[in-house]
Amino acid sequence: MNSPVLITGASQRLGLAMADCLLEQGHHVVVTYRTPRSSITMLEDKGATVLQADFSTEAAIDRAIDKIKAISKTYRGVIHNASDWAQEKDSCDKHSLIERMMMVHAIAPYRINLALEAALCSCEGQADIIHMTDYVQETGSEKHMAYAASKAALHNLTLSFAKKLAPQVKVNSIAPALLMFNEGDDDAYKEKALKKSLLEIVPGAKEAVKAMNYLFDSDYITGQTLHLNGGRHLK
Repeated sequence: MNSPVLITGASQRLGLAMADCLLEQGHHVVVTYRTPRSSITMLEDKGATVLQADFSTEAAIDRAIDKIKAISKTYRGVIHNASDWAQEKDSCDKHSLIERMMMVHAIAPYRINLALEAALCSCEGQADIIHMTDYVQETGSEKHMAYAASKAALHNLTLSFAKKLAPQVKVNSIAPALLMFNEGDDDAYKEKALKKSLLEIVPGAKEAVKAMNYLFDSDYITGQTLHLNGGRHLK
């Protein structure tokens, strides 16, 4: 069996779309999920190896790494998509909030990348690491300060790991703004959100899939960020 691609947080939205695409391409895909959903059963039925994992504590990260390493001695790629969208107004304990954001978005990718260094460098041909960051890594966010700070940390890890793992491993980021609406978003919110970008569309998960495929197919891009924001930075 070919060297697998690991995708963390693949039970819904962008992670699910990327996992499904890679399976359709014939890749062996290993996915992690925090909350059981029917989508995980669907991925498993298509041939994915599934692991329940929580990246919010050091002990949980340790357990996940042991399981991931036990599956394969080599990995074609890692896509760090696991995420937590908590905001300050919903948390009374701000210390725990930023600790959790950093654990999920920065510490877990940092430790997984280091743990899989040999497995990635041993892959036949170039391997890839993709960090799913966020538009707010460069703008900040009043409502999601801890989240934005942790995504900025993940962006910086892209640069550091690109230097550390070259030339065997390409390391890049995908930084989306609004690619998908959530269930329950009302028409007023949608209209306001559309006006935030120059292109005034919400393209869906397929835009992240296209970016993933581009990075995997490229031979000469590392330490870069693909900004999927429809020109939002120019508004």
